[in-house]
Amino acid sequence: MSEGVAVVEGVDAGLAPAELAAKYGLDLSGRRPTLRAYTRELWARRHFIWAFATARTTASYTSAKLGQIWQVVTPLLNAAVYYLVFGLLLGTNRGIPNYVAYLCTGIFTFQFTQSAVLSGTRAIADNLGLIRALHFPRACLPIAMTIMQLQQLMFSMGVLGVIILVTGEPVTVKWLLVLPTLLLQTVFNTGLALLLARWGARTTDLAQLMPFVIRTWMYLSGVFWSVQTLSAHIPKPVQTLLYLNPALIFNELMRYALMDTVHASSLGPHVWLSALLWAVFAGGFGYVHFWRAEDQYGRG
Repeated sequence: MSEGVAVVEGVDAGLAPAELAAKYGLDLSGRRPTLRAYTRELWARRHFIWAFATARTTASYTSAKLGQIWQVVTPLLNAAVYYLVFGLLLGTNRGIPNYVAYLCTGIFTFQFTQSAVLSGTRAIADNLGLIRALHFPRACLPIAMTIMQLQQLMFSMGVLGVIILVTGEPVTVKWLLVLPTLLLQTVFNTGLALLLARWGARTTDLAQLMPFVIRTWMYLSGVFWSVQTLSAHIPKPVQTLLYLNPALIFNELMRYALMDTVHASSLGPHVWLSALLWAVFAGGFGYVHFWRAEDQYGRG
């Protein structure tokens, strides 16, 4: 054996490592695949992504006595607090018909984005053991985190529907618009989760900073107030910037779909096109940005 190694070393002594690897058909361990091959690998593991998300959803409240009821109780408690502070004390409910349904819809919709972003930020750091033990596309993790939050939102939407009906809103054909709204928001949230998963893998302190960023974003996203009611008090350029806020766009689309008191005239200009562009941009950019660091995740 030693003589054979010596012969190989003698023959290939002048070759560079890359040339030597190419000559013997060797490849770099953990090498990043092409984007097309990576997408095929990811699609092949779609059942794993769904099963992983479902398992995490089931396990997330197992230690609590009320279990998954907290998926509904938490946004309802938030809605009660925000109604007291913003609706009654600060008076942001003025000029908004059916403010209770308006507020609850905004909170439930924004919480989907908020939870997807926060869980995506920790997707790599919280699963290092799994990453180092098994070979799979790392994008499975932030995508699974987004699906997990979508599953929780589906559980909560039933309660939101009851709130909307109890407060006097009728069931209309517009309710069907919930499906394209959720589809576009899910793609947008997935892109953000992938983007922040890469940043969070490199800078773990980002997970501590993001709650403050998300809270500020929520205050600017029309969860408690309406751009229409404030239009007389804010400059036109500021209104334009607010209408470009993707979180506000999805909030308004969900309200328009579920609430008969929210009319198309109250929505921002080209709102469906804006939602589509945000979904395509965030989803595509986040996916490619995450893929470019695929060979770095899980390394010390």
